[in-house]
Amino acid sequence: MNLQKEWQKQELLDAEDALAHRPLEEEYAFYNAVSSGDICYVQENCRQNTFASPNGMGVLSPDPITNMKYHFVVTVAMVVRHCVEAGMELEQAYRLSDFYILKMDACTSISAICRLHDSMVLDYTGKMLLLKKENVISKPVIRCMDYIYDHLNSRITIEALAEYTKLSPSYLSRLFKKELGVAISNYINEKKIEKAQHLLKYSDYSLIEIANYLAFSSQSHFIQAFKKAVGLTPKKYRDKFYRTTW
Repeated sequence: MNLQKEWQKQELLDAEDALAHRPLEEEYAFYNAVSSGDICYVQENCRQNTFASPNGMGVLSPDPITNMKYHFVVTVAMVVRHCVEAGMELEQAYRLSDFYILKMDACTSISAICRLHDSMVLDYTGKMLLLKKENVISKPVIRCMDYIYDHLNSRITIEALAEYTKLSPSYLSRLFKKELGVAISNYINEKKIEKAQHLLKYSDYSLIEIANYLAFSSQSHFIQAFKKAVGLTPKKYRDKFYRTTW
């Protein structure tokens, strides 16, 4: 039997078994969380044992342990590519990948592979989080960045940040601009637009739902701010990039 016929037979069997892989948006969201340093998202993913769940996991080997090892390698490869695209140094990303794959190769149980997987993705996520902060000098600015990241779905004011850091609004504004080279209000807008891009690529939320989630005053305000920052309307951006960026 040639490969084409063998594939056609296997495809029929898979269709009859109704085996479906995980939705692409779930995978995109996970890899984006790792590469953006979203520790909370990745920790929750690990807590739910998503990697170990057989639901949506393809069969790459009839042997369960080998199958899990293959999926581990695939995950590492995708994590490396996303992190490099997000700014991680190429050689560091690959050396870390080699380290974890060698560790995984010595694993003799599925539980050990899953524990190593969680350690690996949290390691990359932590390094990306540090990379995001590496040029920041003062603790108040770091706290501001963390607060903004954690409250993108709220209306964030300079007064709230000043109260959070126990500094005056004017001093905090000057310090933030000096260290990051951008005004606080512009930085907040940039992060909201980045989150909007992610949601437009990897979710099915409507424009009004995204605008409301990110606490824009209206859908028209969201569209105006997005077009000014990205050069495309949210609709055109989704039409161009939805589920296409790997």
